[in-house]
Amino acid sequence: MKKSFLTVLLFVLNLSFGQNKQSNSIEEEIDHYIKNVIEINQIPGVALAVIKDGKVIYENYFGKANLEENKAVDKNTAFKIFSTTKLITTVGVFQLIETGKLSLEDPISKYLDNLPKEWQEIQIKNLLTHSSGLPDVVQFDDIPFTLPYTEKISLLAKKPMQFATGNQYRYNQTNYLFLAKIIEKITGLTFDEYILKNQFPEAKSNTFFLSDFGQLTPNGAVRYNYNIENKKYEKNNYNSGPDSHSANGLNITLSEFIKWNENLDKDVYLKKETKYSMWQQFHFANNTDRFAYGWEIIPVNKILSYGFTGGNETAFRKFTNNDLTIIFLSNGHKYSNLYVQSQVINHVAAIVDKTLRDDYLLAGEKINQDFLKLKISASEQNYLTLKKNHPDWNFEYRLNIIGYALMNDGRLNDAIKVFELNAKENPKSGTAFDSLAESYFNNKQLEIARKTYEKSLELSPDNSNAKEMLEKIKIQLSKKS
Repeated sequence: MKKSFLTVLLFVLNLSFGQNKQSNSIEEEIDHYIKNVIEINQIPGVALAVIKDGKVIYENYFGKANLEENKAVDKNTAFKIFSTTKLITTVGVFQLIETGKLSLEDPISKYLDNLPKEWQEIQIKNLLTHSSGLPDVVQFDDIPFTLPYTEKISLLAKKPMQFATGNQYRYNQTNYLFLAKIIEKITGLTFDEYILKNQFPEAKSNTFFLSDFGQLTPNGAVRYNYNIENKKYEKNNYNSGPDSHSANGLNITLSEFIKWNENLDKDVYLKKETKYSMWQQFHFANNTDRFAYGWEIIPVNKILSYGFTGGNETAFRKFTNNDLTIIFLSNGHKYSNLYVQSQVINHVAAIVDKTLRDDYLLAGEKINQDFLKLKISASEQNYLTLKKNHPDWNFEYRLNIIGYALMNDGRLNDAIKVFELNAKENPKSGTAFDSLAESYFNNKQLEIARKTYEKSLELSPDNSNAKEMLEKIKIQLSKKS
């Protein structure tokens, strides 16, 4: 009996050790990966969590929440999550739908007054899916954020619709401004009060709304912009005002975000059927775009995931079929156009669950990293080797945004080489030649810029930018002659 007991005990210990070893391996792999991402992209501070099968299998904090005060990121750091806030707003809307106080089919004119006739039949579902076609309030210089709501809408009502309602997806802040006002009309609470009461009733100073990024709070992470000229991070003082709280205003700690996700998973906020209805794909009239009700749909290795990103710095993603959620929070990075937050989600998902390994997405991330950290000749050779092995993979968009990242970083000659590579790889792309022409123009190579813009216009006759730039170059060349 003693021998039998000892055998069982050894088996259990070996099994336990094996599990811990595997767990540690995943943690170490994520740690190594995140530290590399932080170094390459020069990110001030990061918080990352991974929730698998209902358990937090990874939670860690890196870097600085406040560079000036040398304050480290920790469990008490409240990050601005920017447009990832829209997920919380969406859950708030569906809570009202579930209790019968609101319907996806309701016209917005049922709750909002003094709307132009062409806006009145827009429905709640169109706001959630960004299919409203409304003019976007943030795109107009003559509608400052400081204006009272009624004055904003009075001015916005004079702007043209972007497209026929329901036809397509176009990201639009007016949609979430209206959702906030509808919530307030139904509940009699301010938007902030309603969300905090119904989703964060126990949260205190670590969860709050504030869209003034320049206003410092005791535990808040400072949002930074990288200044290319002086090679330093500077505080971002952008202020979009209280009316944008539903779109970009939530400040939250990683630990509170983890609790929010747990409540979502356990059907505390919404019944399971209501929750899954949020993730149903909306049917756009153009039969092209893909988006759920307030949630982005992202395929990874042909497996659908749902979430959103904010400020090019934060991301929340659920792989519902894999019972996996990843939360990434940061407060700035040097290359703001490279969508680092989405790459982190995809890469960490692949580390945790091998069925989510998407070689195409991982290859795109490696191309980014190579061009940022290696000599241009080496990174170009790595790219060409990759393309030789996968000739069907298209990286036109990837090369284009890398070129702009390098150009914005002052590496103009390297940017030109990337744009030249892109044009060579995509000889029928007007966009590739337009970007190449811009790099030549910035390098004061006016004659070759002119010829390249002409090539872009030949490929894309509707390219208004090329037409404008050709006129500008014509004037500059005439002054030289």
